[in-house]
Amino acid sequence: MDVLSSDEIMRMRAFLEDGMPGYLAILDEMIAINSFTGNASGVNRLGTYTSALFGRLGFEEEFVPSAHETECGAHLILMRTGTSDIRIGCVSHLDTVFTEEEEHENDFSFRVEGDRVYGPGTVDIKGGTLVMLMMLEALRAVAPRFYGAVSWVLLFDATEETESDDFGALCVERIGRAGTACLVFEGGHTRAGVFRLVTARKGRAVFKIVATGKGAHAGVSHREGSNAIVQLAEAVLRVSGLTDYEQDLTVNIGCIDGGTVVNRVAHRAEAECEMRAFTNAALEHGLKGLAAIHGMSTVSSADGEYRCGTSVRVLRKNPAWQENEASQRLLGYYRRAAEMMDMAAEPEARGGLSDGNFTWRSVPTIDGLGPEGANEHCSERNSGEGKDQEYALISSFVPKALLSAIAVCLIAEEVQ
Repeated sequence: MDVLSSDEIMRMRAFLEDGMPGYLAILDEMIAINSFTGNASGVNRLGTYTSALFGRLGFEEEFVPSAHETECGAHLILMRTGTSDIRIGCVSHLDTVFTEEEEHENDFSFRVEGDRVYGPGTVDIKGGTLVMLMMLEALRAVAPRFYGAVSWVLLFDATEETESDDFGALCVERIGRAGTACLVFEGGHTRAGVFRLVTARKGRAVFKIVATGKGAHAGVSHREGSNAIVQLAEAVLRVSGLTDYEQDLTVNIGCIDGGTVVNRVAHRAEAECEMRAFTNAALEHGLKGLAAIHGMSTVSSADGEYRCGTSVRVLRKNPAWQENEASQRLLGYYRRAAEMMDMAAEPEARGGLSDGNFTWRSVPTIDGLGPEGANEHCSERNSGEGKDQEYALISSFVPKALLSAIAVCLIAEEVQ
């Protein structure tokens, strides 16, 4: 195989630019399908629509029930067998965080304003799916020798916004530990001609703190009560103090609930929290500190008859995607691809999670390959309050699709 010529790169760019009106029409149709994680029928409709899009490129579909199949839609896998041993996985997801009611309430739908295309999922992640499609169509049209050589595995998570571990295992299984690369199409930033590509992400532990106390009448028998909310407050302060910015370890107290009515000493209170770190060692260090708070009892009733209790339970752990040689090697291909576009590419470590957190140990993984945009997970629009809805930059779609198309050719040439 010969690497792409400058003429082929120019023809790819022209192919993508000429196709942008049609691609935006596809994005419009995708956004019109509400695919909130809990809207199983909507997620499945988007899966069927997505399958049809890639079906015209020769991909065969398979729907795999998620671990939450009674409440959520099915994962989608699309496969096309190539002529070589090169095997590349491409990852996106079907679900968004917006309910139909929220979209209607905020008049949040597809619209174009200048270089911005607004709508639920424009960046996270329907726009990323579109970039994936554009990359594949450009390869098939201009560099069919590379397109046909690769065995493609496209994987679409039905429950990414709830971070389903089962999909991560599915990616590793279907791409295979001998897979050449895993490309994740979450949104990515470009600054001053430099693509910022994700090569590491924080891991996360979600946990719950529960404080138990003794209920009592707040006026008649206050001395006999032991307030669980006060105990929880002390535990929360201790937990929050585990944040260590030098280790990039952060703790966030997300939700608190406790008590029933104001004239009753609270007998129970709880908080849902999370902890994040860029290394699993730092995350484990934080969890050890968390374990020390389990069993904490510092609040008692005034009569000394009852002491509050505290329990801490870890609900889920997502491993950190740590800096590693395989992702850096993959970044090297993208750097060469960017140079061929008279641009540059640099690594970025990102605090949020993606499905790449589950694949990087088994398959060389890179992320941030989707379009540039902003305001992910925001449906509100109020300029007076500084609020704006999620959008993607139309001008970013062609460069990001072209970047991955060139990088795939470089990868395929070297592996072959």
